[in-house]
Amino acid sequence: MDESSGTVSGGVANEAVLLFEKDKTLLIVDDDRPFLNRLAKAMALRGFAVKAVETVAEGIASVQNAAPAFAIIDMRLGDGNGLDVISELKALRPEARGIILTGYGNISSAVLAVKLGAFDYLAKPADADEIFHALLNSNALAAGDAPENPMSAERVRWEHIQRIYELCQRNVSETARRLNMHRRTLQRILAKRAPR
Repeated sequence: MDESSGTVSGGVANEAVLLFEKDKTLLIVDDDRPFLNRLAKAMALRGFAVKAVETVAEGIASVQNAAPAFAIIDMRLGDGNGLDVISELKALRPEARGIILTGYGNISSAVLAVKLGAFDYLAKPADADEIFHALLNSNALAAGDAPENPMSAERVRWEHIQRIYELCQRNVSETARRLNMHRRTLQRILAKRAPR
Protein backbone atom coordinates (compact mmCIF):
# COMPACT_ATOMS: atom_id res chain seq x y z
CA MET A 1 0.00 0.00 0.00
CA ASP A 2 1.57 3.23 -1.15
CA GLU A 3 0.07 6.05 0.88
CA SER A 4 1.73 8.66 -1.34
CA SER A 5 0.38 7.21 -4.58
CA GLY A 6 -2.95 9.01 -4.31
CA THR A 7 -4.62 6.22 -6.30
CA VAL A 8 -8.18 5.20 -5.63
CA SER A 9 -7.16 1.61 -4.93
CA GLY A 10 -4.49 2.80 -2.50
CA GLY A 11 -7.12 4.95 -0.78
CA VAL A 12 -9.50 2.01 -0.50
CA ALA A 13 -6.76 -0.17 0.99
CA ASN A 14 -5.87 2.56 3.47
CA GLU A 15 -9.53 2.90 4.45
CA ALA A 16 -9.74 -0.85 5.06
CA VAL A 17 -6.61 -0.88 7.19
CA LEU A 18 -7.73 2.21 9.11
CA LEU A 19 -11.13 0.63 9.67
CA PHE A 20 -9.42 -2.54 10.94
CA GLU A 21 -7.17 -0.50 13.26
CA LYS A 22 -10.13 1.26 14.90
CA ASP A 23 -12.79 -1.48 14.76
CA LYS A 24 -11.96 -5.17 14.56
CA THR A 25 -15.55 -6.46 14.85
CA LEU A 26 -16.25 -9.32 12.46
CA LEU A 27 -19.47 -11.23 11.88
CA ILE A 28 -19.23 -14.69 10.30
CA VAL A 29 -22.45 -16.33 9.08
CA ASP A 30 -22.14 -19.92 7.85
CA ASP A 31 -24.26 -23.02 8.48
CA ASP A 32 -21.32 -25.42 8.08
CA ARG A 33 -20.45 -25.57 11.78
CA PRO A 34 -16.95 -27.16 11.49
CA PHE A 35 -15.98 -24.59 8.83
CA LEU A 36 -17.54 -21.77 10.90
CA ASN A 37 -15.60 -22.79 14.02
CA ARG A 38 -12.28 -23.12 12.13
CA LEU A 39 -12.73 -19.78 10.38
CA ALA A 40 -13.78 -18.01 13.59
CA LYS A 41 -10.63 -19.25 15.36
CA ALA A 42 -8.42 -18.33 12.40
CA MET A 43 -9.85 -14.81 12.20
CA ALA A 44 -9.56 -14.33 15.98
CA LEU A 45 -5.86 -15.25 15.69
CA ARG A 46 -5.54 -12.51 13.05
CA GLY A 47 -6.86 -9.91 15.51
CA PHE A 48 -10.60 -9.80 14.85
CA ALA A 49 -13.29 -9.69 17.55
CA VAL A 50 -15.42 -12.47 16.08
CA LYS A 51 -19.14 -13.16 16.39
CA ALA A 52 -20.13 -16.41 14.65
CA VAL A 53 -23.72 -17.39 13.81
CA GLU A 54 -25.31 -20.04 11.60
CA THR A 55 -28.49 -18.53 10.11
CA VAL A 56 -29.72 -15.52 8.12
CA ALA A 57 -32.06 -14.63 11.01
CA GLU A 58 -29.17 -14.65 13.54
CA GLY A 59 -27.00 -12.69 11.12
CA ILE A 60 -29.60 -9.97 10.60
CA ALA A 61 -30.33 -9.79 14.35
CA SER A 62 -26.60 -9.48 15.08
CA VAL A 63 -26.19 -6.70 12.49
CA GLN A 64 -29.22 -4.84 13.88
CA ASN A 65 -27.86 -5.20 17.42
CA ALA A 66 -24.34 -3.96 16.59
CA ALA A 67 -23.33 -3.65 12.93
CA PRO A 68 -19.76 -4.98 12.59
CA ALA A 69 -16.97 -3.38 10.57
CA PHE A 70 -16.37 -6.63 8.69
CA ALA A 71 -18.46 -9.64 7.66
CA ILE A 72 -17.89 -13.03 6.06
CA ILE A 73 -21.20 -14.46 4.93
CA ASP A 74 -22.08 -17.71 3.19
CA MET A 75 -24.52 -17.13 0.36
CA ARG A 76 -26.53 -20.34 0.88
CA LEU A 77 -27.85 -20.80 4.38
CA GLY A 78 -30.47 -23.18 5.71
CA ASP A 79 -33.02 -20.41 6.31
CA GLY A 80 -32.34 -18.21 3.30
CA ASN A 81 -29.80 -16.21 1.35
CA GLY A 82 -26.76 -14.58 2.94
CA LEU A 83 -27.18 -11.60 0.60
CA ASP A 84 -30.02 -10.50 2.92
CA VAL A 85 -27.46 -10.12 5.73
CA ILE A 86 -25.07 -8.14 3.47
CA SER A 87 -27.92 -5.88 2.38
CA GLU A 88 -28.91 -5.18 6.01
CA LEU A 89 -25.27 -4.57 7.01
CA LYS A 90 -24.70 -2.07 4.19
CA ALA A 91 -27.94 -0.26 5.04
CA LEU A 92 -26.89 0.17 8.67
CA ARG A 93 -23.13 0.61 8.18
CA PRO A 94 -22.22 1.62 4.62
CA GLU A 95 -18.45 1.56 5.23
CA ALA A 96 -18.52 -2.08 6.42
CA ARG A 97 -16.63 -4.58 4.31
CA GLY A 98 -18.47 -7.80 3.54
CA ILE A 99 -17.21 -10.91 1.80
CA ILE A 100 -19.65 -13.41 0.30
CA LEU A 101 -18.60 -17.07 0.32
CA THR A 102 -20.32 -19.69 -1.76
CA GLY A 103 -19.93 -23.21 -3.01
CA TYR A 104 -22.20 -22.29 -5.91
CA GLY A 105 -20.11 -19.59 -7.55
CA ASN A 106 -21.62 -18.05 -10.62
CA ILE A 107 -21.36 -14.79 -12.48
CA SER A 108 -24.89 -13.54 -11.83
CA SER A 109 -24.54 -14.18 -8.08
CA ALA A 110 -21.22 -12.32 -8.01
CA VAL A 111 -22.74 -9.30 -9.76
CA LEU A 112 -25.76 -9.35 -7.44
CA ALA A 113 -23.54 -9.68 -4.35
CA VAL A 114 -21.52 -6.63 -5.42
CA LYS A 115 -24.65 -4.61 -6.23
CA LEU A 116 -26.02 -5.39 -2.76
CA GLY A 117 -22.82 -4.15 -1.14
CA ALA A 118 -20.44 -7.10 -0.91
CA PHE A 119 -16.84 -6.00 -1.24
CA ASP A 120 -15.63 -9.31 -2.60
CA TYR A 121 -16.88 -12.73 -3.59
CA LEU A 122 -14.96 -15.94 -2.93
CA ALA A 123 -15.81 -19.49 -3.94
CA LYS A 124 -15.50 -22.19 -1.31
CA PRO A 125 -13.23 -23.67 -0.26
CA ALA A 126 -11.46 -20.42 0.59
CA ASP A 127 -8.77 -20.49 3.25
CA ALA A 128 -8.39 -18.02 6.12
CA ASP A 129 -5.41 -16.23 4.51
CA GLU A 130 -7.34 -15.69 1.27
CA ILE A 131 -10.36 -14.37 3.20
CA PHE A 132 -8.23 -12.11 5.43
CA HIS A 133 -6.48 -10.70 2.36
CA ALA A 134 -9.84 -10.08 0.65
CA LEU A 135 -11.19 -8.22 3.70
CA LEU A 136 -8.23 -5.82 3.76
CA ASN A 137 -7.44 -5.78 0.05
CA SER A 138 -7.68 -2.68 -2.12
CA ASN A 139 -8.91 -4.53 -5.18
CA ALA A 140 -12.65 -4.30 -4.65
CA LEU A 141 -14.86 -5.99 -7.17
CA ALA A 142 -16.93 -3.72 -9.34
CA ALA A 143 -19.93 -5.05 -11.18
CA GLY A 144 -18.82 -5.44 -14.77
CA ASP A 145 -15.04 -5.48 -14.11
CA ALA A 146 -13.22 -7.71 -16.55
CA PRO A 147 -11.31 -10.53 -14.83
CA GLU A 148 -7.54 -10.76 -15.28
CA ASN A 149 -7.77 -14.51 -15.86
CA PRO A 150 -10.99 -15.17 -17.78
CA MET A 151 -12.79 -18.47 -17.24
CA SER A 152 -12.36 -21.40 -19.58
CA ALA A 153 -15.22 -22.26 -21.94
CA GLU A 154 -15.94 -25.34 -19.80
CA ARG A 155 -16.19 -23.16 -16.69
CA VAL A 156 -18.50 -20.66 -18.44
CA ARG A 157 -20.77 -23.57 -19.50
CA TRP A 158 -20.74 -24.95 -15.94
CA GLU A 159 -21.57 -21.49 -14.53
CA HIS A 160 -24.48 -21.14 -16.95
CA ILE A 161 -25.86 -24.56 -15.97
CA GLN A 162 -25.50 -23.65 -12.26
CA ARG A 163 -27.33 -20.35 -12.82
CA ILE A 164 -30.26 -22.04 -14.57
CA TYR A 165 -30.29 -24.76 -11.88
CA GLU A 166 -30.55 -22.09 -9.17
CA LEU A 167 -33.23 -20.17 -11.10
CA CYS A 168 -35.22 -23.44 -11.28
CA GLN A 169 -34.88 -23.73 -7.49
CA ARG A 170 -32.56 -26.74 -7.83
CA ASN A 171 -35.16 -28.78 -9.70
CA VAL A 172 -33.18 -31.15 -11.97
CA SER A 173 -36.07 -32.02 -14.29
CA GLU A 174 -37.04 -28.40 -14.91
CA THR A 175 -33.40 -27.38 -15.40
CA ALA A 176 -32.84 -30.20 -17.91
CA ARG A 177 -35.99 -29.14 -19.78
CA ARG A 178 -34.92 -25.49 -19.98
CA LEU A 179 -31.40 -26.42 -21.08
CA ASN A 180 -32.74 -28.92 -23.63
CA MET A 181 -30.55 -31.55 -22.00
CA HIS A 182 -31.13 -35.14 -20.93
CA ARG A 183 -31.83 -35.37 -17.19
CA ARG A 184 -29.08 -37.97 -16.56
CA THR A 185 -26.51 -35.88 -18.44
CA LEU A 186 -27.41 -32.90 -16.27
CA GLN A 187 -27.16 -34.99 -13.10
CA ARG A 188 -23.63 -36.10 -14.11
CA ILE A 189 -22.59 -32.47 -14.70
CA LEU A 190 -24.07 -31.34 -11.39
CA ALA A 191 -22.26 -34.12 -9.51
CA LYS A 192 -18.85 -32.98 -10.77
CA ARG A 193 -16.67 -30.25 -9.31
CA ALA A 194 -16.49 -26.95 -11.16
CA PRO A 195 -13.89 -26.93 -13.93
CA ARG A 196 -11.04 -24.40 -13.66
